Amino acid sequence: MNPHDLDPAALPRVPPHSAESEAAVLGGLLLDNAMFEHVGDLLAAEDFYRHENRLVFAAIAGLIGAGKPADVVTVFDGLQGAGKAGEAGGMQYLNALAQYVPSAGNMRRYAEIVRERALLRAMIGAADEMAASAFSPCGADAGALLDRALGRLQSLQLRGAPSRPVAVESLAVSFIDRVQALADGQAQPGIPTRIPTLDRMLGGGVKPGKQIIVAARPSVGKSSFAEQLCLTLASDGHACAILSQEMGRDELADRAVANLGRVSLERLGTGKLAGDEWERLSEGVQALRGLPLYLDDQPGLMLSDIRAKARLLVRQHGVKLIVLDYLQLCASSKDDQSRHHQIEELSRGVKNLAKELCVTFVSLSQLGREVEKRASGRPVLSDLKESGSIEEDADVVLLLSRHEGSRQQIVCDVPKNRQGRTGEFWLLFDGEFQRWAESAEPFEAAKKHGRGWRPYTEEF
Repeated sequence: MNPHDLDPAALPRVPPHSAESEAAVLGGLLLDNAMFEHVGDLLAAEDFYRHENRLVFAAIAGLIGAGKPADVVTVFDGLQGAGKAGEAGGMQYLNALAQYVPSAGNMRRYAEIVRERALLRAMIGAADEMAASAFSPCGADAGALLDRALGRLQSLQLRGAPSRPVAVESLAVSFIDRVQALADGQAQPGIPTRIPTLDRMLGGGVKPGKQIIVAARPSVGKSSFAEQLCLTLASDGHACAILSQEMGRDELADRAVANLGRVSLERLGTGKLAGDEWERLSEGVQALRGLPLYLDDQPGLMLSDIRAKARLLVRQHGVKLIVLDYLQLCASSKDDQSRHHQIEELSRGVKNLAKELCVTFVSLSQLGREVEKRASGRPVLSDLKESGSIEEDADVVLLLSRHEGSRQQIVCDVPKNRQGRTGEFWLLFDGEFQRWAESAEPFEAAKKHGRGWRPYTEEF
C-alpha cells in the first residue's frame, strides 16, 4: 500500500507541543537563573510535554526556590541525588539544553508558547474525559456530568489567563484620572438604587464584581425588594435579570406592573380592577415593555446553570445586575456532600462569577429560625441559613426585618460592608403596589422613642 493513500485522520496524532520552546526555556534558565522571574508565574513542571523536560524544570525551580544556583552541574547533581538523572537524559542532555538558547530576550514568549501548548493538551484531555463520561456515565445524570465538565473547562480558562503583580506606582496615574472623572461627573461611583442611605453606604450604588446578600425570614419581602432594585436600575437604562426559583415569570411580571403602574396586586390577580386602574395598568404594561429586564424561572438551579445563564445575559444583553432568588433553593450535583458544603461551593462560585463577569450579583438568602427565638428579634450574620460561607463570600449583607406591629416599616440592617460603613435604616414597603422607599423618619429618632422591632411574618 502506498503511504500516501492512508487517511490522515487515521494516523496517530501527536499532542500539541513545541520542543524548540521547551528547550529554549530550560537552556535559558540553566545559563541565567535571573530569567526565572520572567517565566516562574507562567509555568509548572507539568506544562512541559517531554518527561525529561518536566524533571529538569522541576529541578531548576527547586534549586532557585531554595536560593541555590541552578546550572548544568548543580541540576545534574540534584537529579542524581533523587535517582532521576538517567530519566532526565543525564549530563549529555543538560549540556545540549544549555547550548540551545535562540534569544534570552524572548524567554517570556518561549514560556507563553509552552503554556499555550500545555493548555491545548489539557483541552484535549478534558474533551476525552467528557466523551468517556458521556459514553459511560456510571449512574450520574446528564446534569451532574455537565456540571463537572463546565467546572473542568472553567479551571482551564482561569489557568489560561494568569495575572501578574503590578507595581502600585503604575496605578497612580489611572487612580488620579478616575478620581478626577468622578469629581467632574464624567463617571459614576456606582449604579444608584434611589434609596439614599443605601447608596451612601454602598459608595454611590451597586458596583460590578460584588455579591450583595439580602437575607430575611419568609414573607418579609426580600424578593420584592430585589425586584424593586431591578426595576429602578432598568428604568435608568441598566440591564438587569432575575433568576427566580420560587416565583414564575407571570408572577414576577404581575408584581412589576403593580409597581410601575401603581395597580393593586391583589386586584391585578383577580382582574377586578376599579376606577382608573385600567388606565394605570396600561401605563404599567407600557413602562414594562421598554425595560431591559430579563426574567428566568427555572427551578433547582445548579452552579453550572447559573454560570451559563449569567454568561449569556452579560454577553448578549449587557446585564449589569443579576438577582438569584434564592440560594437555599439551588441544587447541587454533589449529592455526597453535606448541604453546608453545597451552599459553600455555590456561594463561592457566585462570588467568583461576579468578579469574572464584572457584574453585580444580588443573592437572596433565608434566615434561620433562631432569630425568632431571640428576645430582641434582631437578625445577625450568624442567622444566615445553612452556611457561614454566605457571610464570608458576601461583599455586602442586608438583613431585612419587620418593625414591631407594622406591615410597612422594614428595618434594613447592614452588618457587613467591605468598602463602606455599616448601620441601620428604615424602609417603607407598600405591599399593595410592591413598592419600596426609604422612610422619612430618622431611624435613631425612632429608637429613642422606644419603638422596638422584631420579625413580623404575617403574610400579605
